[in-house]
Amino acid sequence: MKFLFSVILSFVIISAQSQDINIMLKEADNFEKQQKEPEALDKYKQILLLDPVQLKALVKSAELNVSIGNRQVDKNSKRLYYETALSFANRAFNADSTQADASYAMAMASGKMTDVETENKKIVAYVKDVKRYADKALSINPDHAKANYTLGKWNYEMANLSGLKKVAVKLFYGGLPEGTFEQAIQYMEKCKTLEPYFATNYLDLAKAYKEDRKPAQAIEVLNKLVKLPTRTSDDIAVKAEGAKLLESMQ
Repeated sequence: MKFLFSVILSFVIISAQSQDINIMLKEADNFEKQQKEPEALDKYKQILLLDPVQLKALVKSAELNVSIGNRQVDKNSKRLYYETALSFANRAFNADSTQADASYAMAMASGKMTDVETENKKIVAYVKDVKRYADKALSINPDHAKANYTLGKWNYEMANLSGLKKVAVKLFYGGLPEGTFEQAIQYMEKCKTLEPYFATNYLDLAKAYKEDRKPAQAIEVLNKLVKLPTRTSDDIAVKAEGAKLLESMQ
C-alpha cells in the first residue's frame, strides 16, 4: 500500500511539474514575442531548475545568449555570452543528440565562437564543429530552417575567408575546406522558404548573391528584408544593415 501511494504521489508531482513547465514555456515565448530577451532567458533558466534536460529551454537559452551577445560592444562581455551559449548547446546535445535542434544549437554556438576566439587551433576546431553539427542536424531533419541557414553561412564564410580565419584554416586544414557561394545560396534559399521571417538569413543571402556577382538577386532579397516585420531585437540592426547595403547597390 505504501509503495502504491508513493507511486501515485510521484505521478501527481511529475504531472504538476509538467504543467508548470508548459505554462513557463508559454510565458518565455511571450517574452520573446515582446522582444524582452533577458526576461525570456530568465524564464528558460527557471524551467531548467525544474528540469535540467528540458531541450527547448536549453536550445532557447543558447539562442538568446547568442542574440544578447551579438549586441555587446565589450569584447569580453560578447565572449562570455557566446561561451555561455556553447555551454547550453552542449547540455542540449548531451540531453538528446537525436534531436536536430540539439545539433543545430551546437553548430550555431560554435560558429559564434569563431568570431571571438583568438587561438588558431581552437578557431579551426570550431569551424569544423559548425560543419559537423549542421550536417548532423540536417541528416536528422533536412527541413530544419536554421540548420540550413547555419550551413549556408558556413559555406559563405569558407568561400569568403579573410584575415585570421583564413590563416588559421590554411595552417591547420592544410588547405581550404569545400565551401562555395552557390551552396551558401542554396541552403539560405531553403531557409527562406522554411522560415520566411528570419531576417538574418535574408541579409546573409543577399551578401552571398552579391559576392557571387548576382546583384539583381541580391537587391531583390534586400528589398524583401527591409519590408519584414520586426520580430526580434536583432531584426532592427539587421534591417538597418540591409537598408544600407541596398542603398549602396542602387
